[in-house]
Amino acid sequence: MGLLDFIRDAGRDIFGGNKGNEAEQIKAEIERELGNNIRNLGVTFNDGRVTLQGEATSHAAKEKATLIAGNVRGVEAVEDEALRVAAQQAGTAAGAAAAPAQSTGYRARYYTIKSGDTLSGIAKEYYGDANRWQELFEANREVIKDPDKIYPGQRIRVPVD
Repeated sequence: MGLLDFIRDAGRDIFGGNKGNEAEQIKAEIERELGNNIRNLGVTFNDGRVTLQGEATSHAAKEKATLIAGNVRGVEAVEDEALRVAAQQAGTAAGAAAAPAQSTGYRARYYTIKSGDTLSGIAKEYYGDANRWQELFEANREVIKDPDKIYPGQRIRVPVD
């Protein structure tokens, strides 16, 4: 993915006014939400820019880690190039065979919530069926705690059919 932009003044305030340990707080949030799906996680924070490194068990885990870090008040960009998907790192024949398929052509679709948006409206727009809102909620459970409480500026994943 590389660099993903976010709205600096939108998102959850996990820092609580405590400056100086932003990287540790973001790391703790990602590890709490994703558990064993992220290994050897390294996080740096510099003036609103977060850099992630380590290994994700899947593309979805990598995307979720990026969104967890970015949907934090005070973060304006997340660089996730050094957060690798496990199959891309594997030295086994199976891992090597899987890596090209995952690294070529795979891109997540992201959506930035606008004022007045609902998950059902987004589902209608992308899937043609408002009743598929639960798929969006499940794909973003780590960044959407309540499907009725999304906010302008929040970025979410829209799984591709």
